[in-house]
Amino acid sequence: MAAIQRVGVIGAGQMGNGIAQVFAQGGRHVVMIDVNDAALKRGMETVQKSLGKLVEKGKLQPPQMGNALSLIAPGTDYAALKDRQLIIEAATENLDLKRKIFEQVKVVAADDAIIATNTSSISITTLAAGVKNPARFIGMHFMNPVPLMQLVEVIRGLDTDDGTFNAVMETAAALGKTPVACNDSPGFVSNRVLLPMINEAIFALHEGVASAEAIDQIMKLGMNHPIGPLALADLIGLDTCLSILEVLHRDLGDSKYRPCPLLRKYVAAGHLGRKTKRGFYKYE
Repeated sequence: MAAIQRVGVIGAGQMGNGIAQVFAQGGRHVVMIDVNDAALKRGMETVQKSLGKLVEKGKLQPPQMGNALSLIAPGTDYAALKDRQLIIEAATENLDLKRKIFEQVKVVAADDAIIATNTSSISITTLAAGVKNPARFIGMHFMNPVPLMQLVEVIRGLDTDDGTFNAVMETAAALGKTPVACNDSPGFVSNRVLLPMINEAIFALHEGVASAEAIDQIMKLGMNHPIGPLALADLIGLDTCLSILEVLHRDLGDSKYRPCPLLRKYVAAGHLGRKTKRGFYKYE
């Protein structure tokens, strides 16, 4: 297969705009799709701010920033995906929403396009059932924040072929990322290990074992974590954490994945972390 140069990203939120940025920095032309112009505007502003920080730190030159921005074409029309070699879905962690997206992708995508999902927990094989060619479907799970994090978790579905797998591994490596393969299982490796730890930290807060600050400081200083589990939950988004835990609890059937009631309460209140300026911490 020819090297991937034309990419589509569906979703301009924190993951989607980060994925678009990384591909554009790598010299790929990116079409970024979302439901409305306001979401796209926010996404492009985030990309611009992120690239600006890289320029300030001397990791990027101003002409490189301008070139990367020029390679991202935001839009609301799925027809713009028709010539894309790789299309990555990066929408909210909701199975029904993702299925609706893939129904629209099915209409416009080229027969030989690779369709990927950035899902953090949902079965790749289940999602592959909604595309034209499941052999060309794969999980490509970037970490947040995408421009800074090295890992891309690459997950084969039941029918993913070797050509698709190899192309995605090579593409991720060409972007300067480190792709690591794992099998299709709820939460894959990253979130199957991470979310129970975050959930247990929330239970510790819920039960009054320690304050949020103390829990995070203990994990940072005692376990050498760069960020505490509660601050990390705020960064990921508490709604996303809850969605992943619900998938783990439902699909693995083990009570150890039961989401903490305090997490449900925060999500119900709309305290979702950094994106709403309030989660386990308040953000100005």
